[in-house]
Amino acid sequence: MNQIKAGILLNYATICLTMLLGLLYTPYMLRMMGQSEYGLYSLVASVIAYLTIMDFGFGNAIVRYTAKFRAENKVEEQSRMFGMFLILYSAIGLLAAVAGALLYVNIDALFGDTMTDSELHKARIMMIIMIFNLAITFPFSLFGSIVTAHERFVFMKSLGIIRTLLNTVVMVALLAVGYKAIAMVVVHTVFNVATLLAQYLYCKYKLQVKIRFGRFQWGFLKEVSIYSFWIFLCIIIEKVYWNTGQFVLGAVSGTVAVAVFAVAIQLVHMYMNFSMAMSGVFLPKISGMVAQHAPDQEISNLFIKTGRLQCLIVGMICSGFIVFGRQFITLWAGEGYENAYWICLLCFAALAIPLVQTLGPIVLQARNEMKFRSLLYAGFALLCVLLQVVLAKAYGGVGCALAILLVFLLGQGLILNIYYYKQQRLDIPRFWKEILKMLIVPTLLTIVGLYLIHRCTLDTIISLFAGIMAYGVVYVVAIYWMSMNAYERELFGSIVRKVFRK
Repeated sequence: MNQIKAGILLNYATICLTMLLGLLYTPYMLRMMGQSEYGLYSLVASVIAYLTIMDFGFGNAIVRYTAKFRAENKVEEQSRMFGMFLILYSAIGLLAAVAGALLYVNIDALFGDTMTDSELHKARIMMIIMIFNLAITFPFSLFGSIVTAHERFVFMKSLGIIRTLLNTVVMVALLAVGYKAIAMVVVHTVFNVATLLAQYLYCKYKLQVKIRFGRFQWGFLKEVSIYSFWIFLCIIIEKVYWNTGQFVLGAVSGTVAVAVFAVAIQLVHMYMNFSMAMSGVFLPKISGMVAQHAPDQEISNLFIKTGRLQCLIVGMICSGFIVFGRQFITLWAGEGYENAYWICLLCFAALAIPLVQTLGPIVLQARNEMKFRSLLYAGFALLCVLLQVVLAKAYGGVGCALAILLVFLLGQGLILNIYYYKQQRLDIPRFWKEILKMLIVPTLLTIVGLYLIHRCTLDTIISLFAGIMAYGVVYVVAIYWMSMNAYERELFGSIVRKVFRK
């Protein structure tokens, strides 16, 4: 539990640091690179991101089955499983390199109509480096999953913080002397390889992990593959939702539209990461609970408890962005990115329900019952792509975001909640009763904030920051006295006391 609590706090520390650096670094990067160069980088990165789905969900399976074997004290089975996955991941890395090479030779066919010869040349160089990075990542990602399964969150999150700081410092220096998109790819690759090596050394010398090779375990691989397939399908769908928009805009609108959408999606990812920091450490714990046949009510209580806490965070971010988002984007990204505000609002609304229910998919993974959710997501992902193609031609990036909102409301907001209640025996009526009570304060503060913001001029960074800080203080005080229960107040108070003691 100490590692879980530390992991949650370090998750938030990492995300806050990433957001702070992003808020300071991104405007500098956008101005040094220019809209076209940044759009080019975002487009190539989104294309390569599709190759990351070749993990096939095995990373999640490693965490689940390692946690399961540890709960059952099966040491030998763990070692043989690690050997099997190392062979498997090495083959996947080779396959990813081949798939990347096919993308490389077809760059002209994909983007020749919307890019200049210079942009196509840079895209080829970046793609080669990214393909190499991906091929190396797959076999070594085994060790990161092992560390996570052992719940060594302090090491993993501390490593992430160091990587984020160093990556930003190096890129600021390189941009200052004139390097642009290609340099970003090179720096990202160098630090990624260093991170993978650190995880390998930690597994070998700290965790004393043993990897055994022998007869390939086809029966076990079949069991794991069935579990992983549904995770894999969800990974594909995530890429569709958050990367297809840039691909579609690259084909129908060009790099400038991609840049605006990419800025919005960067903020959306910050919003997602901040809201999911708490649930991200619970898979090993819930896998252990399921292996020990914990009652449904106990899992429902944890589902509701984390949902309430995440609602506090989601409500604060959404409320604050509605009030201050327009001025923030103008000052942060600069002229030409105004539509990013509306793209963000639509995506924030789409993600509101999934982000207060992030423990739901983890329960399904622990129970090995991801099939329905994955098939549901697949159907709605296809619908999302069709809507994005149609709406992007008329409304650009805003159209892509509107398509995401429509499919999320129907899939996540309605159908999946019925499934959680009927098939997974989660207490959804009580969950939403608790969440609706939590939304009263954010709603009232949003209305008051919008009324006041139209009567204030926040046209400098200092005045905007002061307004956001004042709003945040009012939000925390109001939530503490009007929405939190005794457990949440004690949790919040204990964190504050520890921070002040430090």
